[in-house]
Amino acid sequence: MKNLKIKPKLITKDNFKNYGDMITTADIKPLEINNGYAKRYDGIAKLDTKKENGDSTISIFSALKRSFPMKIDMMEKHPLGSQAFIPMKETIFLSFVALGGDEPDLTQVEAFIIPKGIGINYNPGVWHFPLISTEDMNFLVVDRKGSGNNLVIHNLVSENITIDFQF
Repeated sequence: MKNLKIKPKLITKDNFKNYGDMITTADIKPLEINNGYAKRYDGIAKLDTKKENGDSTISIFSALKRSFPMKIDMMEKHPLGSQAFIPMKETIFLSFVALGGDEPDLTQVEAFIIPKGIGINYNPGVWHFPLISTEDMNFLVVDRKGSGNNLVIHNLVSENITIDFQF
């Protein structure tokens, strides 16, 4: 049995790159559109939803606030598509991730603090705990829909893994 107490660290493009994309406009030159009344930022995430004839879908996840320390009792992955989470208001949320094949590699789990104004996009096949919101709120989610098994769950109930986070 693993006994892990994880303290999340602040996300950066570099420390999250093995898991996916940090969705931000930082370091991206915008295109001016609508006669200068708007700016368009392209290339902020690498969506990958087309495996096995999948399509992209946009959903709203209505998340409930989590309490900390929080037990990690499972992880999931989506082998056929990426999954992006974009908060619909400025808030902090967390990400708990691991790489691995048939199961998450618990020797190298990481947790990230995603600050206000930032979203994330998980690469296909990245193990993660479901959405960890610090308040009751909605998230815009870009995901894969279609046939095929795009949800694999790994049970961690017998492990003692917690995230310790304070605002």
